[in-house]
Amino acid sequence: MRIKTSNHSGTSGHQTVTEFIKLKTPEETIQIGFTDQKVSGRAGLLTFAGFLHWHRFSDLLARVLPHDKTRGIPAADLALAFLAGILAGAQKLAQVAYLRNDVMLPALLAIKRIGSQSTFTRFFQGFNTAGKNLSTFRCLWHWCLERLPSRAGGYALDLDSTRLLHEDGHQEGVKTGYTRLGTKPCLHPLIAVLEEAKLVVGFWLRPGNASCANNVVAFTLDLLANLPSWIRLRLVRADSGFCVPEWLDVLELKKLSYIVVARLLKPIQRLLKKDLIWKPTEVPGTEVAEVWHQELNWRQPRRLILLRHRIEEKQAAQQRTGGKTLVDCPGYLYQALVTNLPLSVPPVEVWRHYNPRAGCEEVIKQLDADFALPKLCVKSFWGTEAALSLAILSYNLTQLFHRHLGWMDRVTATTLRFRLFTTGGIISQTGGVTTIRLAVREPTERAWWRRLLEKTISLIPNCNAVAQTP
Repeated sequence: MRIKTSNHSGTSGHQTVTEFIKLKTPEETIQIGFTDQKVSGRAGLLTFAGFLHWHRFSDLLARVLPHDKTRGIPAADLALAFLAGILAGAQKLAQVAYLRNDVMLPALLAIKRIGSQSTFTRFFQGFNTAGKNLSTFRCLWHWCLERLPSRAGGYALDLDSTRLLHEDGHQEGVKTGYTRLGTKPCLHPLIAVLEEAKLVVGFWLRPGNASCANNVVAFTLDLLANLPSWIRLRLVRADSGFCVPEWLDVLELKKLSYIVVARLLKPIQRLLKKDLIWKPTEVPGTEVAEVWHQELNWRQPRRLILLRHRIEEKQAAQQRTGGKTLVDCPGYLYQALVTNLPLSVPPVEVWRHYNPRAGCEEVIKQLDADFALPKLCVKSFWGTEAALSLAILSYNLTQLFHRHLGWMDRVTATTLRFRLFTTGGIISQTGGVTTIRLAVREPTERAWWRRLLEKTISLIPNCNAVAQTP
């Protein structure tokens, strides 16, 4: 180790004494020291910050959040810092609070400062009733929906639920429920996604021991009331957990087309054992049949589409398909779909209309992997719902960010982090003006960044799409 006195270019000219540590590599010895310059490894978040400022998103947060300040920090500042933390890869409140060490983020987000872990905990404790959460997040989901255009064919609405494991089990609402790992302490939220936009339009948290269909009627009615007038639903889809008569009645009352997976209980199993007319399809190994069927608790008969997939043929073709095996009907995987689509839509087309619902499951996987859905949990139930809702809102904002840039192919949050958000930069005062210099060297990359920034920051709407890579 040796002492070297160096004069950093671009600073005020004072000398800084730096103790260099030598790192020996196979090819050379690298000196490692320290700098007083204000360097950030997340300067690339200015693209996203520009997008938020363009939409005056902080003003919206200030209007809808139920409390003004927490420990002297405006609530909107804390919410923005939390969103930025999730986008930067934080999984817990402590990791969001760690961003206090970043010299650039407060300036980028135009906030007072980033709070500590205890400040964020108190912030989410302010969400202490269902009414506060509803009044806040209905407005935020509606704001996201307002960014979408109308579609001639309408949008497909997919409902699903997921299990969030919390095996320590001491938080409010964490109850023992069935998961893929067996019965475990968990939370069981309800989520709704617009398939074409891959946008979450509704989220309610439920205790872990709640059934799949718990609160689904109230959730659906609230969601429908919150849709902008130009957002038309062409189809509603859900899995068998939502196949309850009360919900089907609501969809029919609202004159909404639906396809819902039916439960393969005894009445439908008896149907499958009968001599049905199975029609082959152009899909190898898949046959369809249809009947009118009425369960004991249904107020009327409903159209039932039955499908069977020959296991041997699907395995030979290495195809994945839904369905369940039945002991009395070996060799096939069976599916049943309840729908009110007209008879002019053939059974196999009903099945094809349902299959894109898998996109909703992909959204949930993204929320789990990139937006901390399984990790965020505070002591209070409504505080946890607020934290999860804000994390999901950060996902929605990335989807709207894609649209704003004109990107046709969606990219994951992980890709955005590596491609944009983790670009380094230096912040300084130049002639009394806050200046950020990005660590981008190649001329082609600099040109790409200029186009990107012009698109996200310009006050004049710019309809030109930006390439997804330099």
